Amino acid sequence: MTPAPLRRAVLLLTAALLGLLGSAAPAYAHGADAPDGTDYRTAVTGITPARPGLTVRAVEAGARLELVNHTGRDVEVIGYSGEPYLRVGPGGVYENSRSPATYLNRTLAGDTALPATADPAAAPQWRRIGDDRRVRWHDQRVLWRESGVPAPVAADPDREHRVRDWTVPLRDGVEPVELRGTLDWVPPPDPYPWWVAATLGALLVAAAGLLPAGTGAGSRALRGVGAVLALGGVAAVALVLGRELDAGAQGVGGVLLGLAAGQLWPLLTGLGALAAGGWALTRRPAADFVLALAGACLTLFVGVANLTVLSRAVAPVPWSGGTARVLLTGVLIAGVGAVGAGLLRLHAAARAAAPRTAADPART
Repeated sequence: MTPAPLRRAVLLLTAALLGLLGSAAPAYAHGADAPDGTDYRTAVTGITPARPGLTVRAVEAGARLELVNHTGRDVEVIGYSGEPYLRVGPGGVYENSRSPATYLNRTLAGDTALPATADPAAAPQWRRIGDDRRVRWHDQRVLWRESGVPAPVAADPDREHRVRDWTVPLRDGVEPVELRGTLDWVPPPDPYPWWVAATLGALLVAAAGLLPAGTGAGSRALRGVGAVLALGGVAAVALVLGRELDAGAQGVGGVLLGLAAGQLWPLLTGLGALAAGGWALTRRPAADFVLALAGACLTLFVGVANLTVLSRAVAPVPWSGGTARVLLTGVLIAGVGAVGAGLLRLHAAARAAAPRTAADPART
């Protein structure tokens, strides 16, 4: 590749990244405003007394509770002042527009201003918000909303602490029911070893781009980088799928709908890295450029977008935080390494073509 095509390739790579960045801005919204990671673990321990057909779980890294009602009866979630807040049953999901919780729970921070009509002592004014038997909501009773950490954590931050046992009152008909759970502080991991592993791994992959492209070693290096990028694509897809499952998506249709609505660009990035790795494995034309472009997109839209995972104990996936960190480190190694290897090979090709161009001025 001559210097002019190399410059065009770099410009195309930059334009593609800027275009994707502009169009992918909302792609990382996990639910509404759920965290990308946290050091507080919210868990549901049970419903007292038990109600067959009624299930509740924490979703979105504990940012929301999800209630599913298959009892055949209406069940109400009680607000912060003892007023009816949500109603879920055979007729769908309703919220009480008079309940202050309806507005306070709009955001994770609970900072929505209350309208004058919000009055917990007033008769409920129900508004239908869904036709399913499932509802998700932020609940301040299950979260730690102070700016600082709890006192026991400040005194001993290297140990796990029970912050509190919490309850959320429900009502099944006229009978009171309690949803019970726990909130724990989990010490955050040390991100340094993960950064070291990602850096060394990326440098090792990028170094494959130093091998001459026209040799057997260079061909094997190209296939090796392609294989690493494909594995990084698989890790990216796993992370994206995990985030959607943690957001509460169920069933193939629900997962696909959630991915299309909120995780489309990260998903396409992972699939693109997998395809680009396969392209390089078969040594197709322009494989070097394809490696660099796909690696840059993988780094930006999946790696950088999930960096919080490296420094938080609870990741927004249904697996352990350690598993999420392994997947993210693999994404960073594959993405950054593929960019480095691709650009090194493009640069070497441009330098090799320059003498031929100088010797034959008629050649473009």
